Amino acid sequence: MGKLAGKVAVVTGASKGIGAAIARSLAAEGASVVVNYASSKAGADAVVSAITAAGGKAVSVGGDVSKAADAQGIINTAVETYGRLDILVNNSGVFEFAPIEEFTEAQYRKQFDINVLGVLLTTQAAVKHLGEGASIINVSSVVTTVTPPTTAVYSGTKGAVDAITGVLARELGPRKIRVNAINPGIIETEGAHAIGVIGSDFESHTVSQTPLGRVGQPDDIASAVVFLASDDAKWLTGEHIVASGGLR
Repeated sequence: MGKLAGKVAVVTGASKGIGAAIARSLAAEGASVVVNYASSKAGADAVVSAITAAGGKAVSVGGDVSKAADAQGIINTAVETYGRLDILVNNSGVFEFAPIEEFTEAQYRKQFDINVLGVLLTTQAAVKHLGEGASIINVSSVVTTVTPPTTAVYSGTKGAVDAITGVLARELGPRKIRVNAINPGIIETEGAHAIGVIGSDFESHTVSQTPLGRVGQPDDIASAVVFLASDDAKWLTGEHIVASGGLR
């Protein structure tokens, strides 16, 4: 029996990359998983198919976390399908990098709407269904401490996520709901390939500064999320686990 047997989890932005790996790993430990997607239904359905083929339970649901009605709908799917909610992984996120002279209002609003407002709206929708022992895990980023050039907007969103994590840990602690963040380093995902990070000089430089000498893989993050979701982490809240191979 897995360490999450009988639990129900929602993973936002789970049609690919880190989110997909998290969904699969939670299911492998026995959780019933709601796989959220914003645009790629095919991707989310593929994740669900992989989970069910392995004997797990999962359903997919579309929704834009930056819209209150959609966020509520994602959570409603979990409760209506499985009767409860125990784990929320706020993974949905977007990133666009630009020098300070070149960033646009549109880039700012898109990133803050999804990366920050999305966390708040989905958590707001979820908390009424979360009971003692529940776990909220926010996916932040190592950029909050490494602060690379050209990431002012994106790093700003993740700094906000780190602060929100601390606030909600205190706010929800009396209800015995834990709130933690995981802060990945560079992870080899479809998105990292799409913007040219993988195979770039930036990747090479970052790897050279990383004690473990490689970029991360989605499963590196998923295993840490499983830990935070489980009773193995029952005494942790308000924490930020930097999962970056030692990059600081």
